[in-house]
Amino acid sequence: MTHTTDAVSPAINARDRIIVALDVETAESARAVVDELNGAVGAFKVGLQLFTSVGPGFVRELTDAGTRVFLDLKFHDIPNTVAKAAIEATRLGVWMFNIHTAGGSRMMKMAVDEVNKICRTEGIARPLITGVTVLTSSDNETLAQTGVTAQVDEQVARLARLAADCGLDGVVASAREVETVKNAVQQKGFLTVTPGIRVNRATADDQKRVTTFQEALENGSDYVVIGRPILDAADRTAAVTEIIGQREAAY
Repeated sequence: MTHTTDAVSPAINARDRIIVALDVETAESARAVVDELNGAVGAFKVGLQLFTSVGPGFVRELTDAGTRVFLDLKFHDIPNTVAKAAIEATRLGVWMFNIHTAGGSRMMKMAVDEVNKICRTEGIARPLITGVTVLTSSDNETLAQTGVTAQVDEQVARLARLAADCGLDGVVASAREVETVKNAVQQKGFLTVTPGIRVNRATADDQKRVTTFQEALENGSDYVVIGRPILDAADRTAAVTEIIGQREAAY
């Protein structure tokens, strides 16, 4: 069975598929982005930079206000430590968080089990747990430097299968490997979250495996993470509208 392109769920509209990366230095800057784009996009990502700057209190501020937060801290440590961190992420009320699939099955299974348990005992809504496969800043040479002899798409497929077997809800992968993920994990509802989205393929930053919003959805991405093309725009709402319009104009 081969996955066909443009097979994303029609139940999710284009705006709700967009996760805006709050890759800014301060809570004030992040609040300005959220205030401007609230209702225009589906969720906001809090990553290492902002989390290190402002801490979990700001995440709680967002979730208490009903904002959907993707906590992008890529937990990767011994199983017990990751499981405990996963519990605290869940208690923050986030919509989604991620862990590194490279941590192995015991780490992932323990995180899923502990989150499920705490959600039952404390009556907390269960967040989506996604697994990072191969960073979009990496390529075959990067993998080789770390002793991984597989090509990027092979490694992504292997880690996606492992994530599914461990009970994760989906993976984070480049849109270029979404079809690979769908073929490797033929499980209904298994999500693909795609970073590295650009307005066009031209990029002068550290991303190597980038795609456009249109390409990502055509390939089957369920959610896309967009940072600079929206954050750096003079009118961020207009930037979102333009990105969605490029998708709609293709049909």
